Amino acid sequence: MRIGPAYAAVVRLLVICSASALCSLLPAAPALAGADFDALTGEFVFSSLALSPVTATAQGYHRHHGVSLDEDLDDFSPAGIDRTLRFYREWVQRVDRLEVVELDAEQQADLQIIRNAVALALLDLQTIQTYRHNPALYVELIGHALLEPFKLDYAPDSIRFGHIIKRLEKVPRLLDQARFNLSDAPLVWIRVARDENAGNFKLIDQVLRARVPAEQRPAYAEAAGKALDALREFNRFMARSLSQHPRNWQLGPLLYREKCGYQLALGRTPEELLGAATADLKATRDQMVELAAPLSVPQVLDRIARRHATPDRYLAQVRQSLQQATDFVRASGLVALPAATRVEVVETPELMRGTYSVDGFDPAPALEPQLGAFYWVAPIPAGWPRERVESKLREYNYFGVQQLTIHEAMPGRWVQSDYANRIRPLSRRMLRALYANGPYVQGWAAYAEQMMVDQGYLDGDRALRLTLLKQLLRSIANTILDIRLHTMGMTDQEAMDLMTREAFQDPQEAAAKLLRAKLSSCGLATYYAGFKGWLEVRDSFRHRHPADYSLSRFNERALGEGAVALPALARLLQ
Repeated sequence: MRIGPAYAAVVRLLVICSASALCSLLPAAPALAGADFDALTGEFVFSSLALSPVTATAQGYHRHHGVSLDEDLDDFSPAGIDRTLRFYREWVQRVDRLEVVELDAEQQADLQIIRNAVALALLDLQTIQTYRHNPALYVELIGHALLEPFKLDYAPDSIRFGHIIKRLEKVPRLLDQARFNLSDAPLVWIRVARDENAGNFKLIDQVLRARVPAEQRPAYAEAAGKALDALREFNRFMARSLSQHPRNWQLGPLLYREKCGYQLALGRTPEELLGAATADLKATRDQMVELAAPLSVPQVLDRIARRHATPDRYLAQVRQSLQQATDFVRASGLVALPAATRVEVVETPELMRGTYSVDGFDPAPALEPQLGAFYWVAPIPAGWPRERVESKLREYNYFGVQQLTIHEAMPGRWVQSDYANRIRPLSRRMLRALYANGPYVQGWAAYAEQMMVDQGYLDGDRALRLTLLKQLLRSIANTILDIRLHTMGMTDQEAMDLMTREAFQDPQEAAAKLLRAKLSSCGLATYYAGFKGWLEVRDSFRHRHPADYSLSRFNERALGEGAVALPALARLLQ
């Protein structure tokens, strides 16, 4: 995933601009249909990007109406929040006036994305109000505001560091807004925000400072000093003031149902999803028992876990697995691979390690795919105790790393994002990248894991299939965890028992997943729900095209649509 749950939950939603710019974006609009809809889509996408400068930089959109977006931060002032509310309420009216029957299937899929994005934004702004309760939102926003222009080579260093300096100058203002907005917060969110803020200190005071061009060092030093002072004050605010006003992190059944309806867009209730996951948990465990016989599943998994890298070779093992998977996909023809774009295996940025304790995928900017994508891998710190190091290496053993790489890169997230960057027209490509459907994205990655094993990757090694089933158990457990924690009062001990006893997870891994479940909602359900959805779409496509069906044809057509809701994908592939 690109960003942490606090920022990710809001970054595409809380799009802010100056009052004059907003007025220019909201003219009274007549009902639109047909060809005019593509222009409306473009307006929604690029106005959204212009209103969220940090997201704009990440997507490769640098200037809007002659104004640099790379120098600014998102605005969370009371006036900005109010303007955002008016912005989305206006879009509700505009899309409600469309003549849907005159739109073709692709446009109807785009309209669903816009409707869900607007509804999710209003739900967050008016009811959930992340900006009032989650300090990590602001911490992650600052980190990404500085990290994006540093890591993306969209301009010479001097220009990009000029953008970084301008953003640093605005950090104190943003944190003033944060202190004004934050009324209370779950203690676990405060703890994670403080941990992630440590990554911001290192980014500003060490990583960026060491790379500033000589002529910009005085300006950087001045801006960085004030930003660091503001970050220290924010830490004190969280420790002394905000921590005195704790609140629950659970979303609750009603809000969870509504949010998942917009975010997953599967037409299934949480109760239906929970029932399916509970049944599949048992069925998957039964498969593992049969495959492991005559030994027990824990015995076989223990043998698999023993084959792992040393800490200093862990990153190299990941890179090797990427080459192996790439060679297999090219040879087997499962899906045509990109010729020019690239993915770089790098250490997970420190400010994100509180959320992504293992891995993540950072796609190339949709408007500048030539800048490349990043496959994040969290390194093993030198100061970890031996037991913790061994625990991670056992969990991410040779076969575990293979599955990780398939999911995040080849032919999973990276290949999916590369296909998405080829979509035309540009407005559609940007819409489906900026507001990508989670079950489509994560479901494809999980589907890719099974597809590779089914097609004989690593010569059909039984250890790889057992690892696949263990990964599937993890996705299933994630769904049960997410729903029950947020809607049914599941305790920490019940959650740990589910993951360690029922899904064979290592306790360290399970603890990290429990933390992630408390930091977000609905996201953990996307993996299993999306996996099941992709299999259903493929079965439907094969049934409709019996004469000319092939796995590669399905994969390439489905990837060519971009991250639409899976029910919409099934309709588009008819």
